[in-house]
Amino acid sequence: MRPPTGIRAISLSFPSIIRNNDYYKEKYPDLFARSEQKSLAKLFTPAKKSALTSEYDLEMMPYLKDPFRGAVQRRILGLNESSITLECQAAENALKAANLSVNEVDLLIVCSVPPEHIGYGNAAFVARELGLKCGAWNLDATCGSTPVVLQTATALVQAGEYKNVLVVVSCTYSRTVDESDTLAWFFSDGAGAFVISALEINQGIISTHVINTAVLCDQFKLKTTNDEEGNTRLHLQVARNTNKIMSSEATGLLRTCCEGAIEKAGVTLNDIDFFIFNTPTAWFSSFCIRVLGINPERTINVYPLYSNIGPALTIANLYHAAYQGKIRENDLVLMYGFGAAGSAAALVMRWGNVALGSFPIQ
Repeated sequence: MRPPTGIRAISLSFPSIIRNNDYYKEKYPDLFARSEQKSLAKLFTPAKKSALTSEYDLEMMPYLKDPFRGAVQRRILGLNESSITLECQAAENALKAANLSVNEVDLLIVCSVPPEHIGYGNAAFVARELGLKCGAWNLDATCGSTPVVLQTATALVQAGEYKNVLVVVSCTYSRTVDESDTLAWFFSDGAGAFVISALEINQGIISTHVINTAVLCDQFKLKTTNDEEGNTRLHLQVARNTNKIMSSEATGLLRTCCEGAIEKAGVTLNDIDFFIFNTPTAWFSSFCIRVLGINPERTINVYPLYSNIGPALTIANLYHAAYQGKIRENDLVLMYGFGAAGSAAALVMRWGNVALGSFPIQ
């Protein structure tokens, strides 16, 4: 029998700049006036408006009159901020909440979308900043990284390889798009961290179900470009048919992972007390509610606060649900996250006495 293992502490970290919709309206009035011909609208417009059949498109419909497609505010990196600074802050907050010193961390796993340096991840840099002496690994499952890294860390603790694993996840999309591109209207930055350790009997992660998202491999690509100062940077490009692919694949990915995880856990959807989704769009929570047939009060949507912060959204939703008392000790929680050219994953866990890091900046 596997020892009970799961989340001991959780924290969030965000950059200093907060931008609302008025910022883009005032700075880019011509772009705002032509927004329906630009990249964000092309990404989030049904391929066939006259014949909406998918649950994804149906939930998108109320947002089509909004040029920002439901985005309200974003957290953006400042001049002296980076994915590494966000990750270190989240990690420090999680360790403080767990009452652990850096010497008690046996392994660091970092998921950065994208990492700060082209060619290798952030793990060793975070370890250096924190003063960790243990191993430091990078893990990548794109925006599906959070449930995957939780599965990985939990398995390692259960196997007896490590006692305390520090998990850090970040997303810094703002560095991959130009501010004058309407895609910037729904991209944002943020980070979160977990401490994974042994828990009380019957608590912790119970089951996981992970599949690949090869069907989305050609939809989002990162190209290298040079900025005005000659520095190399990553630039995100979105394929023209992404709206059609997302519409046709989103339901199958969600059902396969969630149904697989609950079957392995030996429970049903009705047994789940609360659902956590990675809400990369304003309507994703409603889409999941429709597909799974769940009560809207049994989930949460922090997209209006943060817009799209990739894999960190799963952590943000989980943190806010716990902070607001929507999740309580011994509740059964299902988490789902997915990412293009990576993985889609769901896990079922029994929530423990989880310590929360200090509340992030409003």
